[in-house]
Amino acid sequence: MTDASRNVAFIGIGKMGLPMSVLVTKAGYAVSAFDQSAARITEARAQGIAIAATSAEAVSGKTAVVTSLPDDAALRGALLDPAGLMAAMTPGAVLIETSTVSVEASTEIAAAAQAHGIAYLRSPVSGNASIVHTGALTCFVSGPKDAFESAKPLFAAFTRAQTYLGPAEEARYAKLSVNLMIAVSAAMMAESLALARKGGIAWQDILKVLDDSAVASPMVKYKTAPLRNRDFESTFSCKQMAKDLDLILGAGHAVGVPLQLAAQVRETYGSLVAQGEGEADFIATVKHLERLAGLGEPKL
Repeated sequence: MTDASRNVAFIGIGKMGLPMSVLVTKAGYAVSAFDQSAARITEARAQGIAIAATSAEAVSGKTAVVTSLPDDAALRGALLDPAGLMAAMTPGAVLIETSTVSVEASTEIAAAAQAHGIAYLRSPVSGNASIVHTGALTCFVSGPKDAFESAKPLFAAFTRAQTYLGPAEEARYAKLSVNLMIAVSAAMMAESLALARKGGIAWQDILKVLDDSAVASPMVKYKTAPLRNRDFESTFSCKQMAKDLDLILGAGHAVGVPLQLAAQVRETYGSLVAQGEGEADFIATVKHLERLAGLGEPKL
């Protein structure tokens, strides 16, 4: 981006948005942020982020606006209201939308952006709140190619890699496809671990087997580390995964792709939420299968 484009707005400064805004500030951008949560605003101020009085004030005159919002409803509420962000943004500005939302909601935003002369980059990030502050997130991007090229320095401030995929909703499908693999992998790991334990294998031994086997993907190793200590502190919750699986199934239905595994795993996460595990980490599938198999806590 040019020197005249160093002013950036962040809308949504929660678990992902706040550390991203801090990284962008450290990279030399002037950041103005807004969130509806007073607690998040207080935390952002404590980290040196300038807070605007309203979302419209935050985006006014900015050449780039980054949004990090929890779901379709929040995205539509922020961007599609006649008096909302889109109306307050400067024509020619770039909207960088980093959330995991439905293709349908994203398509609505695209139409509104075109009507307002805004370059809309669908830019869902891949990673979680435990790593975002390190700059290790990656992102998938689709939208106007020239806008992506001009925004590359800004993307580089809060992600380590960006994959441009096309002019429309390709990035949304990419993020949903990746999250489908993560969800099914978590369910698969749970069944594998329960089977191994029933077969008499010690907890630490089966985790080592997985780490040293052909299935030792980054996803597997990412979760065997906390599982060694039975650490289920949330990096991405069961409730969030259930929400994403709903988006995944909706996308599959819309384009005629049968997603049988996704449907089954969605029911697993529904069970976890119903049992009060909604805020637990998504790898709580392990505890769910242990309960079904009649297994207690393993010896560490």
